[in-house]
Amino acid sequence: MQARLLSENPSGEKTYAVIFAKGDEIMSGLTEFAHREKIAAGHFTAIDALASARFGWFDRARKAYRDIPINHQVELISLVGDVGLANDAPQIHVHAAVGFPDGQVRGGHMLEAIAWPTLELFFTAYPTPLDKKHDPETNLFLFDLKERK
Repeated sequence: MQARLLSENPSGEKTYAVIFAKGDEIMSGLTEFAHREKIAAGHFTAIDALASARFGWFDRARKAYRDIPINHQVELISLVGDVGLANDAPQIHVHAAVGFPDGQVRGGHMLEAIAWPTLELFFTAYPTPLDKKHDPETNLFLFDLKERK
């Protein structure tokens, strides 16, 4: 994975290009990038292709994701995500849709994915941290927009 700062405005907002190479794991790479750059709030989009992936569909009754496995190369039609702080560490949240050779589309919450041949992502980081708090009803960390103390 390569990353390059493209711009920074006077208020502290930064835009990065983050490029994943063949075989790079997307979720761990994004988490590593957010930690390294100390990103406490932001959003991103991406396109390109994946060698494989595992998406999830949130099962309310189980309070857990059900797997949607993707076991061959697909086109990444759309990837959107955000980052906030959960327990003071960046937490990446990604949804994506992929296209199959016959035109079918699958998607969901991205749990893991391997880039192939590349994945082109543009990341906007904000200077104001956004916190995520544990929600016992879902067992997820959800945004809490109260001011930080």
